[in-house]
Amino acid sequence: MIDTSVFKDKKVAFCTLGCKLNFAETSYIGKTLIENGFRKAKRGEQADVCIINTCTVTEVADKKCRQAISKMHKSHPNAFIIVTGCYAQLKPDEIAKISGVNLILGANEKFNIIEHLSNLDNQTDCQIFHTKISQIKRFQPSCSQDDRTRHFLKVQDGCDYFCTYCTIPFARGRNRNASIAETVCEARKAIDNGAREIVITGVNIGAFGKSTGENFFQLIKELDNTAADVRYRISSIEPDLLTDEIIDFVAQSNHFAPHFHIPLQSGSDEVLKLMKRRYDSALFAHKVHRIKQAMPDAFIGVDIIVGMRGETAALFDESRRFVEQLPISQLHVFTYSERPNTKALEITHKVSDKDKKLRSETLHSLSEAKTKAFYESQRGKMVKVLWEATEREGKMFGFSENYVKVQTAFDKAKINTITTETLTEIEYNDGEFTFNKIE
Repeated sequence: MIDTSVFKDKKVAFCTLGCKLNFAETSYIGKTLIENGFRKAKRGEQADVCIINTCTVTEVADKKCRQAISKMHKSHPNAFIIVTGCYAQLKPDEIAKISGVNLILGANEKFNIIEHLSNLDNQTDCQIFHTKISQIKRFQPSCSQDDRTRHFLKVQDGCDYFCTYCTIPFARGRNRNASIAETVCEARKAIDNGAREIVITGVNIGAFGKSTGENFFQLIKELDNTAADVRYRISSIEPDLLTDEIIDFVAQSNHFAPHFHIPLQSGSDEVLKLMKRRYDSALFAHKVHRIKQAMPDAFIGVDIIVGMRGETAALFDESRRFVEQLPISQLHVFTYSERPNTKALEITHKVSDKDKKLRSETLHSLSEAKTKAFYESQRGKMVKVLWEATEREGKMFGFSENYVKVQTAFDKAKINTITTETLTEIEYNDGEFTFNKIE
């Protein structure tokens, strides 16, 4: 039995990098600590414990994690520093060399954090608790809240795809999930606590149900079966798992937003084969057109990678032309980063850093044009905006059901409320489009 009385009034600070799933897990860890006596450190306070939840999707992500750890140690020089997440799972020895780190927790170990903190006042040397991939089996569904009033419902973890450029299966293990009943229970708890929008998240959410004999379509139907005033968003879902059945259901559902985020990665079938993706460009195009046919105002965000090994100039141009003709709303452009132990390293042709940069700039410009066109198509439309808590320069922000960003004068009473607005004036600032609601 752990004596949690030693944690009473201990202050904890968090830093989360990477995906929405990491934010959901940090929230779960924070809730666990608070239930056992900790409190969140206020701005300017010195924390007793600092937790950095890391990402390792690219070399840049690794660098940002190292910088975040060092910054946290500098801000809280006497704190007990814990590093967890994907970077901690894959490169614990590298992290152990960073000054100030006391504890490194692998994939499963972050959920045993109270047990690891039981020796908080006695540990001096850095300790590493690493998890073998074959042992990463635990799954804990959770629904967390961020500072923007949105909640993130973690429905699954892990991935069985093993794309040639990706290390996530090595960091998070195989696909796994809880039952639909357990998952829906977490969503209902969040709704009871005031959630107005819940984002369904995970590593490969479309694969939900493989470990329980259920499926993702059954899950969203059950989530939709509520009388509560809440809306759901489906976060990134693989195109081969985004069935026409799911698209048609979202189009007529009571609670699911007309908003999709679909990883393309390349518009070249040859590059998709090099990546060992499970679809071709024709299937991807079919999914996009099916969405637009069922939901003309749907927002469609698309992930794409530039500079993958094997991506010649001609293949990149083929990918660009494919994306250019798709009725999508935004591109999330990632520059290929070589990751240890991935099959992509066996591909001979390498893209220079200069060409990677130029290709990235080309697609960022294309993305801006796509987003501008989408926002222009929404001018004059009436939408329901959920207002968030963030205040910036006297303004507050919210998002419509189809992910159009709107701003207005800050009014605390509007936080976490939904109002009907007419989209009129578009403002462009720092690469971002926003509808400005004139009071």
